[in-house]
Amino acid sequence: MDIIITGLLLGGTYALIAFGLNMQYGVARIMNLANGEFLVLGALAAFWIFIADAISPILTMLLVAPLSFFGNWLIYKALLRPLVRRAKNQGQLEVDSILATFGMSFALVGIMVSIHGEYFTYSYLAEPFEIVGETFALNRIVAFCFAVLIGAVLWLWLYFTRPGMAMRAVSVSTEASGLVGINVPKMSALAFALGGAVTTMGGTLISTFITLDASVGVIFTMKALIIIIMGGVGDIRGAIVAALILGLVETAVARLIDPGLTLAAAYAIFVLVLLFRPQGLFGRKPT
Repeated sequence: MDIIITGLLLGGTYALIAFGLNMQYGVARIMNLANGEFLVLGALAAFWIFIADAISPILTMLLVAPLSFFGNWLIYKALLRPLVRRAKNQGQLEVDSILATFGMSFALVGIMVSIHGEYFTYSYLAEPFEIVGETFALNRIVAFCFAVLIGAVLWLWLYFTRPGMAMRAVSVSTEASGLVGINVPKMSALAFALGGAVTTMGGTLISTFITLDASVGVIFTMKALIIIIMGGVGDIRGAIVAALILGLVETAVARLIDPGLTLAAAYAIFVLVLLFRPQGLFGRKPT
C-alpha cells in the first residue's frame, strides 16, 4: 500500500509536468526540449522566495505562472513562429523546433548555473501525515492535491470553453481548423505559453520535496516525453494515466530493487511503448 500511494502521489505531479509539454507539442507542434529547464526555473524561484521571505511556494506558483506565460509567449513569437512559417511540413518543423529548443535548454542551464550553480532544497511542510495507516510527507500530499486541482481546471477549460475547444481542434488538424475560422497561429501561441506556465507551476510544487540543481531539467523533459508518447500526443486522459503508471513503476523499482534504476525503468517503458504501441495508450493508429 505504501508503494501504491507514494507512486500515485509522484505520478500526479508528473502529470502536471507532462500537461505543459503535451500542449506545446500536441497543439503548437513544437517539441520543446527546454521544457525541463522551465520546470527548474519555477523550482528555483520558489526556493529563492522561500529562503528570502519565507513565502509559501504555493503563493510563488501564482506569481511565476503569469511570468512564465508571458515569457513563453514571447519565445514562441520571436523564435519559434518564424520556424513554423518557413516549415514546409510537420517533419521539418519538428526537426527545426528540436534544434532551436535544444540550444535554448543549454542557454537556460548556463544562466541558472551562473546564478545558482549548487543543489538547492528547503523544508516546507516536511511533516508526517497518515493515510490508511501509512505515513507520508505532507508536502508531497499538498503538491499532489494542487496538481490535481490545476489538471482539473485545465481539463474543464479545454473541454467546456470555446477557446479550449478551438485549441483541441487545432491539435487534431491545423488545416481543418483554419478552414472553419479558427486563428491557428493565435491558438498555437496560446498553447505554447499556457504549456510553459503549467510546467513552471509544476516546478514550484516539485521543489517542495525534491532536491534539484540547474542541470536536472533534461531528466524531467525525458519523463514528460515518455508520458505524452505513452499516453498519446495531445490526449489529457492519456497523460494522466501514463504519469500515474510511471510514478508507480519508479516507486516500485526504487523501493524493491535499487533507487539508481528508476531512470533505467523509465527508459525501458519508453522503448516498449515505441516498439508495441507507438501511437500511445489512447492514441489512434494511423490510417
